[in-house]
Amino acid sequence: MRHTKRKMEKTLCTLAAVIFLGGILDAALTDDPTTPISPSFSNTTTAASASSADRPAPTAARTKSSTVRDKHLEGEGQDKRLDCPPLGLESLRVDDSQIQASSYQATGLGPHRGRLNIQSGIEDGDLYDGAWCAEHKDRHQWLEVDAIHLTLFTGVILQGRNSIWSWDWVHTYKVQLSNDSVSWKSCMNGTEEAIFEGNQDPETPVLGLLPVPTVARFIRINPQTWYTNGSVCLRAEVLGCRVHDPTETHSEQEPGSQDGLDFRQHNYTEMRKLMKSVTEECPDITRVYTIGKSYEGLKLYVMEISDNPGKHELGEPEFRYVAGMHGNEALGRELVLNLMQYMCREYKKGNQRVVRLVTETRIHLLPSMNPDGYEEAYKKGSELAGWADGRFTFQGIDLNHNFPDLNTIMWDAELIAEDKYKVPNHYIPMPEYYTKEDAMVAPVTRAVINWMQEIPFVLSANLHGGELVVTYPYDCTRDWVPKEDTPTADNAFFRWLATVYASTNRVMSNPNRRHCHYEDFQAHNNIINGGAWHTVPGSMNDFSYLHNNCFEVTVELSCDKFPHVSELPVEWENNKESLLIYMEQVHRGLKGVVRDKATKRGIPDAIIKVEDHEHDIRSAADGDYWRLLNPGDYKVVVWTPGYYPSTRQCRVGSEPRATICDFALTRTPVQRLKEIRAKGGRIPQDVELRVRALRLRKLRASTKVLNQRREGQQRARRARAARRA
Repeated sequence: MRHTKRKMEKTLCTLAAVIFLGGILDAALTDDPTTPISPSFSNTTTAASASSADRPAPTAARTKSSTVRDKHLEGEGQDKRLDCPPLGLESLRVDDSQIQASSYQATGLGPHRGRLNIQSGIEDGDLYDGAWCAEHKDRHQWLEVDAIHLTLFTGVILQGRNSIWSWDWVHTYKVQLSNDSVSWKSCMNGTEEAIFEGNQDPETPVLGLLPVPTVARFIRINPQTWYTNGSVCLRAEVLGCRVHDPTETHSEQEPGSQDGLDFRQHNYTEMRKLMKSVTEECPDITRVYTIGKSYEGLKLYVMEISDNPGKHELGEPEFRYVAGMHGNEALGRELVLNLMQYMCREYKKGNQRVVRLVTETRIHLLPSMNPDGYEEAYKKGSELAGWADGRFTFQGIDLNHNFPDLNTIMWDAELIAEDKYKVPNHYIPMPEYYTKEDAMVAPVTRAVINWMQEIPFVLSANLHGGELVVTYPYDCTRDWVPKEDTPTADNAFFRWLATVYASTNRVMSNPNRRHCHYEDFQAHNNIINGGAWHTVPGSMNDFSYLHNNCFEVTVELSCDKFPHVSELPVEWENNKESLLIYMEQVHRGLKGVVRDKATKRGIPDAIIKVEDHEHDIRSAADGDYWRLLNPGDYKVVVWTPGYYPSTRQCRVGSEPRATICDFALTRTPVQRLKEIRAKGGRIPQDVELRVRALRLRKLRASTKVLNQRREGQQRARRARAARRA
C-alpha cells in the first residue's frame, strides 16, 4: 500500500506539472531562470482567520493587491493541494544548510531556527531561540528554503516566535519562487501579487495555499506586515511534491519500509477497524479488550498478543506499551498500531524472534490513552495541530501529572522515620484524597490505575513525542526542584533499559543528527534521568515503580509530535528494532515462584528483597515473581507474614534469559502463634496491603459514581439535541 500510494503521489505531481504547465516545465529546466513557472490545480483559495478589526495594527499599510486568506483544515487531504507533504523543516529532513535568510538578529535567531513548532530555551538570546528573526524591520526581509530538487510548491504554514518574553509574528507575507536563487518570481493571484495572511498569535499554525501550485527549486517567504511592537520573526513549514527531473542521472531511492503496514493516521474509528482486522488475521494470538472510557465516552482499547490470550500463565511476564498520553503526540499511536500488524504477520511467517516473544511474553498494547485529545488534534491535521492542541484531556488535564505523587509520600516518611529502612519503598498506597469523587483525576487515569492493579506488569514504556531521548525514573525531584538528578534504587538497570532503546533507534544513535529544539541529549547518550531534565510530579513512570512491580521509561520518539503520513514508514523503520529489543528486556534478571512448602501452592504478595537494593517487589496472585536486574550475584530474601523468611544466592547472567530462583516457605508453627497471642502480642499483618486494597475500592467506587453521572449528562445532552432537531 505504501509503494502504491507513493507512486500515485509522484504521478499526480508529475501530471500536474506536465499537463497543466503545457510544456512550461521544459522551459523551467533551461538556463533561463526568468521563464514563467505557473500552473496547476485551481485558483480557489481558502480562509478562516480573525477579522482585521480584531487584530493589532500592522507596522505598515496593507498593499492594495488581493489577499490570500487561510484556514485551519478539518483533517488532512480535503484540498488537493494538501496531497503534497511538508518538505521537512519541522521533522529536520530539511538540513540547516538548505535554509537561508536576508538577515538575522543573532545566531540563536538564525534561519535554521525558522522551523515549524521549534521550541526555545528558557532565556531569550541563547543559541537556541524560538524562531528566525530578521535583523531589520522592513519588507525586504526573507526566509529562503532550497528544496534541492524541482518541487511543485503548494503551500506555506506559518507560526510566530516561541518565547515567554517576546511577542513576535508576521501578519502578512508574499511568496517568491526561483530555479537558481538569483532571479525570483512572485506568487500571483490572478494579475496581482498574492499576499497571504499570517498569524494573529505566536503559536497557532496558519496555512496559506498557493492560488496556483508552482514548480521551482527555491521558495522565499517575504514578510510584509508584522505585530506592531514586535520584530519580523517566524517559524515555517513548506508543502511541496518532488517533480521528476529528466536531467538527473541518478534517482535517489525514497526512504520507507518493506513491511507493507497500514501507514496512515488512524482516527478513533479507523483505529478500531485496524485492531479488529488484526484479531481476524491472527485470532489465536490476539485479543482486544477495553479498560475504561474517556470523558467523552471513547473506549480505551488494548490489544493483547500472547499464545494464550486472556489468561496469565504462571511464570510468563506481562509487558505493556502505552501511547497517546498526550493526544497530539501521535507517532506513538501509529507505531503501536504498526507493531500489532507486524507481530501478527511475522508470527504467521514463522519469524523465530517474534514467535519467541509471543510464546514467552504476554504483551499488552494501548495505542491511545487520551483519545479525546487525539481526535481534537486529528481534526486539524498533522501540520496545523500545533504544539499543544490535543495535548490535554477534554477536562484540560495533563495526564502526565495526573497520577498520585507517591515520591513525596515516601521521602516525607523517610525524613521523620528513625530507621529509613523500615519505610516502605514499594507498593505505596494512594493518598486518601485521590480516591474521592471531587479529586481532579481523569477517567482514563482511573482506568489505567485499575488496569495496573489487575495485571502484574513487569516492564513498560510510555511513548511520547516532541524530542529524541529516553527518560527514566524518578521523574519527580525531591521538594519539586525544577531540575535535579533523582535516581531510583534501580538506577543502573533503568539506565540499561533506556540505553537499549536509544542505542538501537536509528535517529537517536546517529551522531550527526541535529538537536530537536535546544537540549543536547547526545551529550548524555540520548538518555537522561527524568528529574534531571525537568520535574514531573505525578508521572505514570514513578507511580508504576512505587505502587506496582512495574519498571517503566518514557520514550520521546521524534522531534515532530505529529508527523505527516509520508513520514510514518521511515519512523517505523527508525523504531522497529527498538520496540522489539525493549520488549525482550522483560526476560532479564530473576524470576520464580514463591510457594508454600507443605501445600506447594503459590503465595501471593510475598516480599522479594534483593540485598543492597532499596526497592522490593511482591509476588503475583499465583506466587510468581519477576525481578529485573543487571548481571551479577545477588542475595535474595523472601518473606511474608505467617512464614519463616527464606534466603538464596541467585546469579543473573548476561544472556537475555531470566534466572529461575524459586522459593519454598515454611509456615510459622501454630504453637508459636498461640504463644504470641498469650503474651498479648499481635500477629504481624501487612497494613500496607490492607490500605492499598481499601483505597483501590474507594477509587473504583468514586469512578463508578462519576461514570454514571457523566453518562446521565451525556444522555440529557443528546435528548436536548434531539428535541431541538
